[in-house]
Amino acid sequence: MARIAGIDLPRTKSGVIGLTYIYGIGRSAASKILAEAGIDEQKKVSEWSDDEQNAIRNIISEKYKVEGDLRSEVQMNIKRLMDVGCYRGIRHRSGLPVRGQSTKNNARTRKGRKKTVANKKKATK
Repeated sequence: MARIAGIDLPRTKSGVIGLTYIYGIGRSAASKILAEAGIDEQKKVSEWSDDEQNAIRNIISEKYKVEGDLRSEVQMNIKRLMDVGCYRGIRHRSGLPVRGQSTKNNARTRKGRKKTVANKKKATK
């Protein structure tokens, strides 16, 4: 079992895909890491030797901010925006889309389930 940065990588996946299970590492970063370690991208995670795993661990710990450190940095950045009171911070605080998306019809992911508001009753003649 390959355990890197506190994450158990899936054994059956190729190396590039397996490394993307670590928060903060995408496809391009994973391929760079494997190229620097001298490991074939198509090689499965279960086929990595202990030396290869150690090389990957060293590269990630030296050059990349991943998992807990990265999550806390992102949360601190969001908190800073909210404390400053800038537009993006206000949008974060109110749970609305931050990057200019329309909210009239969509944005259900940020706004949550729809809350139906009753209409006024029409006056009868």
